[in-house]
Amino acid sequence: MTAVMIGVDPHKGSHTAVAIGAAEEPLGNLRVRASAGQAQRLVRWAAKWPERTWAVEGAGGLGHLLAQQLVAAGELVLDVQPKLGARVRLLATGDSNKNDPNDALSVAVAALRSKARRQVRADDHEAVLRVWSRRHRDLGRAKNQAACRLHAVLCEPVLGARRDHRSSGHPHPRARHAVRRRRAGPHRPCRRPPGGHAAPG
Repeated sequence: MTAVMIGVDPHKGSHTAVAIGAAEEPLGNLRVRASAGQAQRLVRWAAKWPERTWAVEGAGGLGHLLAQQLVAAGELVLDVQPKLGARVRLLATGDSNKNDPNDALSVAVAALRSKARRQVRADDHEAVLRVWSRRHRDLGRAKNQAACRLHAVLCEPVLGARRDHRSSGHPHPRARHAVRRRRAGPHRPCRRPPGGHAAPG
């Protein structure tokens, strides 16, 4: 049996880890900021427990990057489905409300109790390409949304000015200019004699 199970509750901005023993007693906890060195900091903190196993909630989703970093560092990592951690919280407290330390503790307990535990393997090249392709599509959609919103903001003053002209009963400046040209009649070019002076009208 695993001597120490470390449950991790991953988030976009930070990750919370809680270590428990075989009797499910808490041994320590740590919260790290999500960054390039997140896995190294967690491994340094857990070095005091040589016989350790990591249980990452949603290792195929939000916890994917951290789980892969831990595997690359030579750690044994298990994937815990979010519903298992929620079930442990509900049975332990009768409440399914989430907070980071309790979530990480529930993940570790769920990993200890579960018989069908899936070990996280290093991604192959095909899986990595699928992840990057999905993220590229997401970034493309986000860029298009931002461009459309910017276009709407930039067009608002022009559309607002046109609405103001219509509501005031005054024609648009371009329309007034066209009216003046029609009233002035057709434009006749000025004819100049060979001497360079305009002929008297």
